[in-house]
Amino acid sequence: MDAAREDQRCVREDFVAVDMGTTNTRVWAVRSGRAIAQSRAGVGIRDSARDGSSERLRAALKELIAEVCESARALELDFSPVLVAAAGMITSALGLCEVPHLEAPVGKSGLARGLKLFQFETVCGDLPVFLVPGVRCGEPPTGPSQIGQCDVMRGEETLCLGLMELGLATLPSVVLNLGSHWKAIGLDSDGRIAWSVTSMSGELIHGAQTQTVLAGSVPQERPEVIDWTWCWAGMNEQRRSGLARALFCVRLLELNRLGTAADRLSFLVGCFIASDLDGLRKFFNSDGSVLLVGGGAVGGAWRKALELERITVRELDETLLEPALLSGLCLVLTASGHLTKA
Repeated sequence: MDAAREDQRCVREDFVAVDMGTTNTRVWAVRSGRAIAQSRAGVGIRDSARDGSSERLRAALKELIAEVCESARALELDFSPVLVAAAGMITSALGLCEVPHLEAPVGKSGLARGLKLFQFETVCGDLPVFLVPGVRCGEPPTGPSQIGQCDVMRGEETLCLGLMELGLATLPSVVLNLGSHWKAIGLDSDGRIAWSVTSMSGELIHGAQTQTVLAGSVPQERPEVIDWTWCWAGMNEQRRSGLARALFCVRLLELNRLGTAADRLSFLVGCFIASDLDGLRKFFNSDGSVLLVGGGAVGGAWRKALELERITVRELDETLLEPALLSGLCLVLTASGHLTKA
């Protein structure tokens, strides 16, 4: 990152940043655009969906904010946040408060205008809370046959702003974010979010590992290594017989004593990669290169699969995810006038 880029994302005031997803929440104490303390918890809007209430989420967020502020003050005695800025699923109906999506295409100025101010005294006292809206893509469906033409995101819009601000995402391009949900996001030549396509594959992989008959056939942790031979076999089986049958083949592999548990997990991951790749191929071919974000070993498997399609691929170093997200938040806050550039 060059000095000019870094200056653009620095802000004068201290603030607290929040990123809430489906299964996890991360909170940072931020000074001059950099995190000086961080805390996280395995709580997200999935818990609100299960509980029918956001009380657990609110309690966890209160604790995380207090924790990072205390940690920051242990390092910087004068740390004094002026606001809380949050992005992600926290702006959904299952989060703190629902903020309507903005319509794509949308960029920095649109997100800045859409920023919403709230007060959540039971969570963070008298600190103002600014929520970044998500983005809706495609025409509103008029029935079930049109539902596949639209998509939504919450959180990835802020990450993409940061990726562009730090020069990590070229334009135009596609960002493939491999989190609980796998999401392909199209960035146009004007630096706007133009479209997105989302699948539940990340969450479904975890569910297959832990909540189905396959739990005894594969490890229940995230894979540290993906064996490409087994992954490729899973991709081919999915294309031959469909996703549901290909997943049952993981069980058949175990019954026939074929492969290790890690090999079978590579096969399972391959099933999902093929399913998503085949649906996304037309989008990948239309917008320059693909930037892979997150995913760990799964991201490496995605890279091989895309390169076999002769698609230009770059993998983002996962250590840059945090700076990119914080840069995106700083950009929205300064563009809206709620924070001052250093």
